[in-house]
Amino acid sequence: MQKMIYVLSDIHGNMTRYNSIMEQISLQKTDTLYILGDVIDRCPDGIKILRQIMKCDNIKMLLGNHEYMMLEVLAPYRKINEQEYAHLINLWYRNGGEVTHNYLKHIRKEHRVEIFNYLKSLPLEFEVTVNGKKFLLVHASPAQEYNKSTKFKNETEFALWNRWHRGNDVPKGYTLIFGHTPTYHYRKIKPYQIWKEGRAIDIDCGCGYSEGRLACLRLDDMKEFYAE
Repeated sequence: MQKMIYVLSDIHGNMTRYNSIMEQISLQKTDTLYILGDVIDRCPDGIKILRQIMKCDNIKMLLGNHEYMMLEVLAPYRKINEQEYAHLINLWYRNGGEVTHNYLKHIRKEHRVEIFNYLKSLPLEFEVTVNGKKFLLVHASPAQEYNKSTKFKNETEFALWNRWHRGNDVPKGYTLIFGHTPTYHYRKIKPYQIWKEGRAIDIDCGCGYSEGRLACLRLDDMKEFYAE
């Protein structure tokens, strides 16, 4: 049986759209699905989807800026004062985090700790080779492009928050696949579609918004799947 490699990003708690993609790709045990972060927030089922992902050995996940915001506010290993907490929770809520926070308040403490530990272990990028072609999978931007002249205080925040723009560098020898920035930013057509230009591919089709949709890309043949 041929092993298939899939990539999707920015599910943002939309279980209906996530289930639609999973039904279409019919993920087999020999396949691998890479999720480029932002499973949670905006829609209500982010934690449910995240816990499903955690149980699947053939689903690999990157940290997204929304998971990062949650960890900054809630992770038990974090020590922050009231002023910093107020700033961080306001940032998270402004980006759709309240629905996730409310859900977390009603699950067992040990399950919350499992989630936090899982998220804390997640990488910022994956390198994948398919049919001899090398792909660099990131949430927002390649961490290696970080420099201290940017507005971001460290490499992690740059990789999770910096929007990739036309003309930005793509690491030599790779095709860059990223999420974080809805494709409408690059090509103003609806319904949103996966955007490709040169060696850059954006797969965030705005699933966190009512007018968006969830997209998945199969790297073996570059077939596109969209939630129904």
